[in-house]
Amino acid sequence: KILYFDCSSGISGDMIIGALIDLGFDFNFLKDELKKLNLKGYEIESKKIIKNGISSTKFNVVEKHNHEERNLKEINKIIDNSKLDNEIKNLIKKIFNKIAVAEAKVHNKPVNKIHFHEIGAIDTIIDIAGAVIGFKKLGIDRIYCSKLNVGSGFVDFSHGKFPVPAPATAEILKGVPIYNNNIQAELVT
Repeated sequence: KILYFDCSSGISGDMIIGALIDLGFDFNFLKDELKKLNLKGYEIESKKIIKNGISSTKFNVVEKHNHEERNLKEINKIIDNSKLDNEIKNLIKKIFNKIAVAEAKVHNKPVNKIHFHEIGAIDTIIDIAGAVIGFKKLGIDRIYCSKLNVGSGFVDFSHGKFPVPAPATAEILKGVPIYNNNIQAELVT
């Protein structure tokens, strides 16, 4: 099976999971699988919404506490200690490693010295794990997407104010066709 994302409004973990739910990925199955991560302090929500006259599913992770900073080793430990399928664990870790390599390059530090700020939060772990679980459950073999609308303007986060796309995102997107249509927001996360 091939999955195609039209990214004219950007792309994010919650958008991916919402789209998978619209394709038939069972929300209750997702909840049960995510329990295998043994993470506490969050809830997930899924609801139908209408945007610009189009129906879609809004997926959301609600953290009950302030998010923690984690490094790659800590995230890998969460994944390794989970009861998720090994194929799913390996793909989740591969995704986090790609993010860590980009962060390391941007900050000129070794990968093992990188602390994820926003990315170490439970919602990012849930978004990445949930997407990978969904791809496997739906039997997705290949994923394609349109050019990525990255948005424009500036974003504030733990290291200060930066232009969109943020530095690590820009590093990951090297060689990927992108554009912006002057929407003042960060659209690719």
